[in-house]
Amino acid sequence: MRNGSSLQSEQKPPLQDFEGLRQESESRISRLHLKSGNGPLSLALFIALSILAQNDFAILPSLPDEVLALLGRPPSTNMISAALVLYSFSAIILILGRMMSGSERYGGVLHVGYLAAFYTFYHFAHALAENFWAVFAAGATVLILESYHLWTYCREEIRKERELLAQLERKEKSGFAP
Repeated sequence: MRNGSSLQSEQKPPLQDFEGLRQESESRISRLHLKSGNGPLSLALFIALSILAQNDFAILPSLPDEVLALLGRPPSTNMISAALVLYSFSAIILILGRMMSGSERYGGVLHVGYLAAFYTFYHFAHALAENFWAVFAAGATVLILESYHLWTYCREEIRKERELLAQLERKEKSGFAP
């Protein structure tokens, strides 16, 4: 006499189980494709910001004198430059660490925000023209590295999902349970 568990393992799984797993995997692949596009979007946002900054934000209205007085004196350009160097190296080290650990975390939009702050500080210190290329080079380096990390992570996860789909298809054809 057979026990109930071995009888269940010999039965063919319903076709809907395979279809549900296939749909989940294809959905994950679609999300990963969308996620991999976040890197170029952050780069485009940074380039648009940099175009505004290159013209010293001339297209934007100036702040009223009362607001400028309330903000106080801007930091010195040496202090801003030191913070930019510290930020750049810290961001690169964090990105490399995430790459080595296989983390899916991505901070592209946050980096654009930090870089906007550097452009703004230099603008208020009346030193943006002299320091524009430093911020641009730091930002491009950080964002390209971040985009590469996201792209390689998504590519690897998509490869795993496609392998899973292939295994699922083989099992479905052979009649084994998933």
